[in-house]
Amino acid sequence: MRTILTLLWVWAAATVTVGAAEFPAPRFVGDPARLGYGVQRTMRRLVESTPTHRNTVRVLFYGQSITDQAWWKIVAEDLRARFPNANLIIENRSLPGFASQLLVKTAETDLYPFQPDLLIFHVYGAHDKYEDIIRRVRERTTAEILLQNDHVTKPADFTEETDPAKLPPAGRHWDAFMNHNWLPAMARKYGAELCDQRAVWKAYLRDNQLAPSALLRDDVHLNAHGEFLMAECVKACLRRNPAFDPAPAEAWVRTLAVGRELQWADGKLRVEFTGNRVDLIARPAASAGRPLGVTLDGRKPSQIPELYGFTRALTTPPGKWPVRSPIIAPVGAEKPLVVEEWTLAVRRTDAEGKHFTFQLSGSRTGPDGEGRSDERFISPSGRVVLEPADWNVAYAMSLSGVQPVPEQFTARWRAELRGVDEWTNYAGGNPAMEESVTLAQGLPNTRHVLELTGGPEAGLAGVRVYHPAGGER
Repeated sequence: MRTILTLLWVWAAATVTVGAAEFPAPRFVGDPARLGYGVQRTMRRLVESTPTHRNTVRVLFYGQSITDQAWWKIVAEDLRARFPNANLIIENRSLPGFASQLLVKTAETDLYPFQPDLLIFHVYGAHDKYEDIIRRVRERTTAEILLQNDHVTKPADFTEETDPAKLPPAGRHWDAFMNHNWLPAMARKYGAELCDQRAVWKAYLRDNQLAPSALLRDDVHLNAHGEFLMAECVKACLRRNPAFDPAPAEAWVRTLAVGRELQWADGKLRVEFTGNRVDLIARPAASAGRPLGVTLDGRKPSQIPELYGFTRALTTPPGKWPVRSPIIAPVGAEKPLVVEEWTLAVRRTDAEGKHFTFQLSGSRTGPDGEGRSDERFISPSGRVVLEPADWNVAYAMSLSGVQPVPEQFTARWRAELRGVDEWTNYAGGNPAMEESVTLAQGLPNTRHVLELTGGPEAGLAGVRVYHPAGGER
C-alpha cells in the first residue's frame, strides 16, 4: 500500500464568492500531486462520464451535526457543476448529536445499505467505535472513503502536540491524538483519503489574523465562513490523478459484458463470482425486453435471509414534528424476515422517559408480542429483537425539540428486501444513462453462482459484481 501523507496544497485565487459573501481563499502548501489517493475510482468514473455514457456515482455524507451543515451542499453543487455528464446520486444521512458510539449502531440502516461509491465521513467520539464503522465499510461495501479530521475550535489548538509518537491513546491530549496519530493511522490502514482540514484551518486563521471563533457560530459549529472553508478543503481532495492508477477500488468492482466475458447458452446465463453484491446492467432498448428469472446459489433472492434488512425506527409523537433520530438502533432479528411494516406502540412508565412498555405488530406477521425496554425482547415470530442498550428515546426526541417524552407514541420501521427475483429491461429509458438494478446486496462475501433464465432477447448488457476488500480474497 502506498504511504498516505498529510497533504496541503496551494490555491491561487485571492478571494472566493459564495452567494452574496466574499471570503479570502485558503492558502495551501505542500505537494498537490498527492491529492486524491483514496478516491480515484470515484473520480475516474466522474471524469469519464460523457453525454452519451453517463456513469452513475453514489456519494454519501455521514457523520453528526458538523456534516449536517451547509458545507456539504457546496461540495455537492461543485461536483455536479464539474461533472455535468455524470449521474450523481448524493445523499446526506448525518445524525446531529450522534457520536461514534451511536453512529456505529445507525450505520446498520443508514450507511452500508446505501452502498456508496464514495463515503465522506467525520464524527467525534470513541476511536474504537469510529474504527468499527470504517472497518465495516471495507467489509460490506466497495466504497472509497474520505476521512476528515477536526477543524480548529479554540486557540489552544494552535500549540497542540503534533508528533504521533508523543500522542498515546491514553494520554491527556485526546484531540491531538485523534488528529495527528489515530486518523492518519486509520487512513494508512484502510487506504482512505485523509482531508487534513485542521492544518488548513490553522494556516487560514493565521494568514487572515482571525480567531477560531470567527469561523464558528458557537463553540464548535460553523458559520457561513467556516462552511465555506470546510467545503474548500473537501473539494480540493476530490481530484483525478492518474498517477495513482490503478486505484485499489478498481479491483473491488468488476463489470462482465454479455457477449465478451459472458455468453448465453440454451436460454441461460451462468455467472460464477466472489462478492456480496451483484447488479444487472441494461442495454438501451427501443422495446421492453423479456423478463429474466434470477437464482443465486439455487435460490431466488427473496429466499436468501441475508438480503433482508430494517430501516430506521422513527416516531412522530402526538402534536410534534417528526423525530429524525432513531429511538431504537439497531433493531435485530433471529428468524428470516419478510417485507413488511412494523409498528411499536410505546407507553412511558416513568417521569424521566427512561423506561417503557410496548406492543409490537407487523403488517404481515400480525401482533407479535409485548415487552419492556429494560429487558431483552424477542418477538414470538423471531423477526424482531430489541436490546435494552439500544433504546435511545429521550435523547433522540430531545435533539428534535420534543421534551418531555410523551406518555404514548408510536415507532415505525420497515423490513425490506435488498434484491429482486425478476428483472426486465423496460423501454423508454435514457440511452446515455447506465441503467442498472441491484439483484442482491448483503450476500456473504464469498463465492456464488448467479443463473439468469430468459435468453439474449432480454436486453442484458452486463453483470457487475462487488467484492469488498475486507472480506475473503
